[in-house]
Amino acid sequence: MENTRREHWEKVYTTKQPHEVSWTQQVPVTSLEFIHSFHLPKNAAIIDIGGGDSRLVDYLLAEGFTNITVLDISAAAIARAQKRLGEKAALVKWIVSDILDFTPPERYDVWHDRATFHFLTAPEQIASYLAKARQSVNLFLTIGTFSDKGPDKCSGLPIKKYSEDELDHELSEGFSKIRCLTEDHVTPFNTKQNFLFCSFRTLAA
Repeated sequence: MENTRREHWEKVYTTKQPHEVSWTQQVPVTSLEFIHSFHLPKNAAIIDIGGGDSRLVDYLLAEGFTNITVLDISAAAIARAQKRLGEKAALVKWIVSDILDFTPPERYDVWHDRATFHFLTAPEQIASYLAKARQSVNLFLTIGTFSDKGPDKCSGLPIKKYSEDELDHELSEGFSKIRCLTEDHVTPFNTKQNFLFCSFRTLAA
């Protein structure tokens, strides 16, 4: 299964450009707003789960953050981001891994995930993800998934949709909800996908 997921995403990132995939954002406004709300020092450890070639890392670097990790299952996605950043890519820790195989090498002040969690549809996958988050997050977690009003699939794959109560329940062991919002993401094809974004604080913080 892991190889199947990897092959799927490698194919996506080797055959499609950003304007040809639904999740592309020129400016990750909501993600940045959540991260800003945590009032972090610039040396805070931030990991972007499933970051791919997202531009979140560009904006965090531009704001002076110095301890950024980007994880993605696709080596092609990370190579694309590195090429875009040029010399600045050396300022980022890059990890090619399926989140289910990931062993966090350090603890993070912020765990950011926009649209990885909802691809985990089996209970054991969800449990594995949440266990890794509980083990490695010092302070905050912010997560974006398709809402209960969102689409049933993404990139041809089934996903799991969440209401605010459902996402809060999944994170209730180890985390306390700070706030949630829903928003329509307008894709490059001018269609809309309804997302749920929530932020959490670790109970140990």
